[in-house]
Amino acid sequence: MSEDPALLAHFEATIAADQRVEPRDWVPEGYRRTMVRQIAQHAHSEIIGMQPEDNWITRAPSLRRKAILLAKVQDEAGHGLYLYSAAETLGADRAELTEMLVTGRQKYSSIFNYPTLSFADVGVIGWLVDGAAICNQVPLCRSSYGPYARAMIRVCKEESFHQRQGYELLMTMMSGSDAQREMVQESVNRWWWPSLMMFGPPDGDSPNTAQSMAWKIKRHTNDELRQRFVDMSVPQAEKLGVSFPDPDLRWNAERGHYDFGAIDWSELKRVISGNGPCNAQRVAHRRKAHEDGAWVRDAAAAHAAKHARREAAA
Repeated sequence: MSEDPALLAHFEATIAADQRVEPRDWVPEGYRRTMVRQIAQHAHSEIIGMQPEDNWITRAPSLRRKAILLAKVQDEAGHGLYLYSAAETLGADRAELTEMLVTGRQKYSSIFNYPTLSFADVGVIGWLVDGAAICNQVPLCRSSYGPYARAMIRVCKEESFHQRQGYELLMTMMSGSDAQREMVQESVNRWWWPSLMMFGPPDGDSPNTAQSMAWKIKRHTNDELRQRFVDMSVPQAEKLGVSFPDPDLRWNAERGHYDFGAIDWSELKRVISGNGPCNAQRVAHRRKAHEDGAWVRDAAAAHAAKHARREAAA
């Protein structure tokens, strides 16, 4: 179906004026598909992202640490809710999006396909993974799609708190025993490169970046955000007392940025294609939870229908 030239011109003028598109506005089908794909992937990532840390809730070393981790995992569930709701304003069906996730037809962030092998991973995820998420998501608060941009404001505030929580945990561990310090360093070694991959492939290999930036869905390229994250993380690592597993990492005075080594993009392709350490486990767990919750959804639907009948009769 061809697009109405007048509607298209109005949409393009809205984007050019750096104004937001709202659910009531007409948008090109390509824009709608792109937004649904991006928001759904983000929502899936929040929900799947609960798994790497939730198995440490019962094993956290104190009641305080259990409460902190429980609150964080609960926040991630809320982020998923905000984002699925934003996708629904574009005509997407939440049940269909979930079905696409559990059947492997939609993706989520590659970072959540790595295992959490020690309690230090909880802190490193908070520091590095949530830190990378913040770099990526803060510019999305200015995304051209209104519901997504507004949802991101609260998400980013909570993610910033998660990052501080993670860093505080690591500072505590680094002031502890030699074994604790070694645990933190070992965790940093495992999570550093996957964290850099979170921003997606290099700009030359990113098929969606150019169009997303033209539509002002994104404000920065993958490589720009990755560089910002590296520049932010190195001083934090020095303060913490850990090093990153990259012999090529050094300050470049001419560029005003840190240089860093080559990323193994074959690993990213392997993980996002479903062959990461925990891909099958993560999706299977989400599928089981979805199936186990069917009776709750059926009961809620029956209750809503009963309530509607009573209102109609009244």
